[in-house]
Amino acid sequence: MTLRRALGVAANDLYHQAWRLMVLNVLLGATVLMVVFATLAVRSAIVLAVLVGPVLAAVMHCVVTLSQTEDLRLVELPNGLRRHWRHGIVLGAALAIAVAVGAVVVPFYVRAGTWAWPLAAFSLYLLLMFGVFQLALWPLAVFEVGRPLRAVARDAALAVVRRPLGFLGLAVALLLVNVVGVAAAILPFLTLTISYSFLVSAHFALPKNPAREA
Repeated sequence: MTLRRALGVAANDLYHQAWRLMVLNVLLGATVLMVVFATLAVRSAIVLAVLVGPVLAAVMHCVVTLSQTEDLRLVELPNGLRRHWRHGIVLGAALAIAVAVGAVVVPFYVRAGTWAWPLAAFSLYLLLMFGVFQLALWPLAVFEVGRPLRAVARDAALAVVRRPLGFLGLAVALLLVNVVGVAAAILPFLTLTISYSFLVSAHFALPKNPAREA
């Protein structure tokens, strides 16, 4: 599916399932805020970040279900949590580690002097490419739940390599969407931009469902 069509089909899904997607948005946003506030209060509470991965996977399960069937029931949320919590922990931990390492490495090279700026740029580039990779990885990890995560990660990497401009365009489009969401709301997770971003990623990264197209 082209990026333009993915954006349009996701907007149509968003229109028809707005209140359910709002529930998913609030749940995910509340989980992230809980972890952030707990960590600010007690540094060791950072271990609660492990909860974000399974919730993220459950929300992605709901979105993938909607993208493939054109229907969504909130019962899919606990179903998704039960089916994907293990993968959610692994993927969430990998994402958190990458962000934490990037947050340390990039400023370190920037402060090291002009000689290290190419290393800072390269580190930032790797971090951004890892973020683009997530746009293919999470939908595929949910869609191909029966396969080993290593095989799914390989397929996601190949998908990005085959369509590099498409996934870069997807990343830029979703960044703009969420910037608008942040600008439009005091509490960004009360907007629908996160759920919409998940929907666009699912439509773009996953194969089309022939039954839905019919």
